[in-house]
Amino acid sequence: MTTRLLPRAGWALLCLALPIAAACSPAAAAGEATLTIQYGRALHAVSPTLYGLMTEAINHSYDGGLYAELIRDRVFFRREHHKFIKIWSLDQNAEDGMSWAIDDDSGPSTALPYSLRLTAAQATPGDPGGIDNPGYWGVPVWPHTTYHASIYLKAGRHNPGPVSMEIVNAASGKVLARATLGPAGAHWRRYAATMRTGDVPESENNFIRITVQHPGSVLMNLPSLFPPTYHGQPNGDRIDLMRKLAALHPKFLRFPGGNFLEGQTLADWYDWKITVGPLVDRPTHRSPWGYESSDGMGLLEFLQWCQDLHMQPVLAVYAGYALDGKHISPGPQLRPYVKDALEEIQYVTGSTSTHWGAVRARDGHPAPFPLHYVEIGNEDFFDKSGSYSGPHGRFAQFARAIRKAYPGLKVIATMPVKGPVQPDVIDEHFYKSPRAFFKDAHHFDHVSRKGPKIFVGEWATIQGTPTPDFGAALSDAAWMTGLERNSDVVIMASYAPLFVNVNPLASQWPTNLIGYDALHSFGSPSYYAQRMFSRYLGNQVVASTLTGAGPLCFESVTRDAATQTLYVKIVNAAARPQALTLHIEEAAEVAHAGTLVTLRANSTHAHNSLAHPERIVPHARRVHWFGHTVHHVFPAYSISVLEMHVRP
Repeated sequence: MTTRLLPRAGWALLCLALPIAAACSPAAAAGEATLTIQYGRALHAVSPTLYGLMTEAINHSYDGGLYAELIRDRVFFRREHHKFIKIWSLDQNAEDGMSWAIDDDSGPSTALPYSLRLTAAQATPGDPGGIDNPGYWGVPVWPHTTYHASIYLKAGRHNPGPVSMEIVNAASGKVLARATLGPAGAHWRRYAATMRTGDVPESENNFIRITVQHPGSVLMNLPSLFPPTYHGQPNGDRIDLMRKLAALHPKFLRFPGGNFLEGQTLADWYDWKITVGPLVDRPTHRSPWGYESSDGMGLLEFLQWCQDLHMQPVLAVYAGYALDGKHISPGPQLRPYVKDALEEIQYVTGSTSTHWGAVRARDGHPAPFPLHYVEIGNEDFFDKSGSYSGPHGRFAQFARAIRKAYPGLKVIATMPVKGPVQPDVIDEHFYKSPRAFFKDAHHFDHVSRKGPKIFVGEWATIQGTPTPDFGAALSDAAWMTGLERNSDVVIMASYAPLFVNVNPLASQWPTNLIGYDALHSFGSPSYYAQRMFSRYLGNQVVASTLTGAGPLCFESVTRDAATQTLYVKIVNAAARPQALTLHIEEAAEVAHAGTLVTLRANSTHAHNSLAHPERIVPHARRVHWFGHTVHHVFPAYSISVLEMHVRP
């Protein structure tokens, strides 16, 4: 028996607010297409790790992004004759009694051998002076909120007494919260305190001030201020961004990132050993994206991120290549880096009886982390020397050593390799226009099933700034139908870049999944497409055939055998609605009620923003039908999921 999801009068309702009801009628739609679903014929399993996250330090994704530290450039040091006071400014008092300088002779640790010397020739409690920090384009303030402040201090020849850290409103000059730290002693020591806002409005037009109230001098380094963090983790992450990530239901995290792993030069590689332990023992290092990385997001913090969101870690190890094109030759020169990678794996997985497992326990996490995949390098297809892919190349040298020491691990190559040492998985990257992705949506339908599995480690439709518009979301969704249909060979996929601080001075890449400023964040239309695809996903790909549809209609059909749930995804990227008949074969019974989830817009250029964060979001509603055949008109510019229960 053939009936509709709803009576004809219900078409406008199901089409989710098209401009006029007639536009959603079958007559206004493109020619009727047919999707035949053989429910009893499972083609292959859906990869249990299909959708995950890729991250790196770009667009202030860590500092000024996920990492919740509010003080920008919190380390004072000298590098190549450059004094790293940078973003700070001197806050003079009325007596013009303040001065500052980088001190070359004293610092709180070997990693931080320098400090800032603040000198007050004249200062009183009524006329203090000090230094100001603007944060990452503002400092977020919420009412009745507790912040955690800390700083390393050492008194100069004349001690100026306690040091104050304040959050100050930039417009009014009003102090919104204050903590007292010190007074400093004769030796370096970390001082910590809390500050709390009162009944103040939510705002970001604020800055941080550190002051003294008496004459004298004090040396300082590593000032820090944290708002509340996700799960209350010390040195933790922004709550709103972590919640957005959790809603994606990610199965893995690839870290520490792409170019961030390599560095611009061989000297700038991601040396994981300087990113673990107390913050005062982390010297920071250059990011390839034009700013210094605080390395507050170190190796252990990445692993705890995985733990917090129940993700598998996909650990990328440095493999001897830099963005400037230079490489470390395979053989003896590369051996120290191979050894370093093996020690990094031990830090992640080793028991406390191992050297690096004991170091991890000292850092606060005695239990080892699970690890199944190790990626060797990043985008080594840019290395024109051939040093990575040859039979005795960099990949082979790393892979042999890793497999010998950790035979249970699977290794990922960043390009095809030659010779007997083959990867378990190859990482492929795709950045394309909407048109190119539409044409390539069946890319993996025809790839060989005999070689290594595929990890689509970076991919995105490049359209929309600073986040994707709806045209990009349609293209992304079309591409994901191909990933799902071919998840026997594509075992992992992750959109990139993940984050962008939307301040124009903070961004280095045009199209990014999640945008934010100091106070608020928003998901792009592509973010919501990702959420839909990861949430409504079975564990088996079901045989299906789509006929009669236009060239911009794409589909994926999966089922959950345990719950007997069928998930039908339809992407209609065309400017006209698409009428579609679904025939569900080999099913004894189809439930008469289900859920229809739709993400749509009236224009491909529609987008979300800080001002309108939920302009485009999915809408779900219950739907009803009779029998094994369903008719529905899928709106123009729409991404839809139909969830129904089926008994074979």
